[in-house]
Amino acid sequence: MGTGSTNAKRIALIGILGALAVITVLFAALMPTGRLSLYALSSFYVSIIIMEYKVGSGWLFYIATGILSLLVVPDKISVLPYLIFFGIYGIIKMHIERIRKLAVEILLKLLYFNVSVGICFILAKEILFGEISVNMPWVALITALELAFIIYDYVFSLFIQYYHERLRKIIKPD
Repeated sequence: MGTGSTNAKRIALIGILGALAVITVLFAALMPTGRLSLYALSSFYVSIIIMEYKVGSGWLFYIATGILSLLVVPDKISVLPYLIFFGIYGIIKMHIERIRKLAVEILLKLLYFNVSVGICFILAKEILFGEISVNMPWVALITALELAFIIYDYVFSLFIQYYHERLRKIIKPD
């Protein structure tokens, strides 16, 4: 096959995945429940771009889908989880996992997660709500969030493995 056909397939795949990412963020903004699941799903698309076309394409994909989400989603605040954490996590995960030292990887991922949650908390407090009250001790809340994050990261890894073993053959048959 010629280069033109390869470029057309690349553009088509990036376009389809980009549209799916933006639609997923839009649904996360509009749905009354299941938002976190949709944000988590939105994070998987960038990992496919990285696996197929390298990290530079992943950065461009993240930036483009972030901008498009801001243009398409009526509630701009609902795009923040994608912009601050979910959209970029595949890129962060790839860089951290290149270290190949599990304890260091876990610590860096938790650090990234906690910083992201801290940014969201500060934005929510300063811009949206003022005072934020939580009906449980902060330590319990942070621990629960970190456990949920560890599960999310594990599921993300399972998705990457599944993509390599099954989906890649369907999406990119040549």
